[in-house]
Amino acid sequence: MDDVVIGAAIGTLAAYDAETGAPRWSAPGTGDSYSSPHPVTLDGVPQVLLLTSDGVTSVAPADGTVLWTHDWATGSRIVQPALTAAGDILVGADGFAGLQRVSATRTAGKHAGWTTEVRWTTRSLKPYFNDFVAHAGHAYGFDGSILASVDLETGERAWKGGRYGHGQLLLLADQDLLLVLGERGDLALVDATPAGFNERARVPAIEGKTWNHPGLVDDILLVRNTEEMAAFRLTRQ
Repeated sequence: MDDVVIGAAIGTLAAYDAETGAPRWSAPGTGDSYSSPHPVTLDGVPQVLLLTSDGVTSVAPADGTVLWTHDWATGSRIVQPALTAAGDILVGADGFAGLQRVSATRTAGKHAGWTTEVRWTTRSLKPYFNDFVAHAGHAYGFDGSILASVDLETGERAWKGGRYGHGQLLLLADQDLLLVLGERGDLALVDATPAGFNERARVPAIEGKTWNHPGLVDDILLVRNTEEMAAFRLTRQ
């Protein structure tokens, strides 16, 4: 961000000068985490979020000042947060804890600072190390090994279907589609709609246990696991 590179290790955020690599600041440790620093802007304020075993920590990217914390101790985090259109934060947890929608609001006056409030908690979408996406009022991701969708206003499940193991997914927002990479290396195209689960197509892509995120660069889709990597050119029909 700007002139610093921000990373995390053992639940601690640290920033380094982008030109020299010299340390610039470090933030207090807040628990174990496999998650990466996540830049967001909330209420007009740039900040960096880190999900840890204790919950969520937000710091100022300029100097590492802790802006706010949200407690939700459920074990080590592996997923990334996401934002709703209203600017609330979607926080996933490992195991069976599920997903929370949290609002972070800046306060003024004598007790200026930030407050957080849980809008809802649901166990209808339980990401483990599989990230989820927010699109047109709904979240899409994995409930264990099965794809699922929940309403972002209420946290209620819209649908659940399709077994992909512990896979990963990408959102093709302009096409209202999900590109799902299953744990066994299959690629599937699924409608990103709350109307119901609908898999349009499925093809074998690579072989072996596949936990890695797919990547999309222009019209080239990249998929890999510990054994092999493949590239596919996507065409519009």
